[in-house]
Amino acid sequence: MVDLVVNFDTLHQLYRAYMPFIQPAGLFVATTESHYLGQELTIAYQLPGSTVRHEFQGLVVWINPLGASGGRPAGIGVKIITDAQTHKHHIENLLSRELASGDLTCTM
Repeated sequence: MVDLVVNFDTLHQLYRAYMPFIQPAGLFVATTESHYLGQELTIAYQLPGSTVRHEFQGLVVWINPLGASGGRPAGIGVKIITDAQTHKHHIENLLSRELASGDLTCTM
């Protein structure tokens, strides 16, 4: 059963959600639903320009509450647990030019 579904329509959305400082990889999911650190979730996501829906098991490792500083959206950072290197590879291939950007993300 999938707990949360995320569709990244643009590379900018994906860049803002990607959490490369989480090892091996992580994604931020904007949500106002209540979650807790260490919670296990199944996340489904779709990358920009793709019709394929990817899924992974993950752990909540970051929480942005409502009203977070810097105007950041409410949501959770999820550490990718299952098949993390494959997910990381797909995401980083799409973001290869954006990863060096100084643009703000949803978390830092």
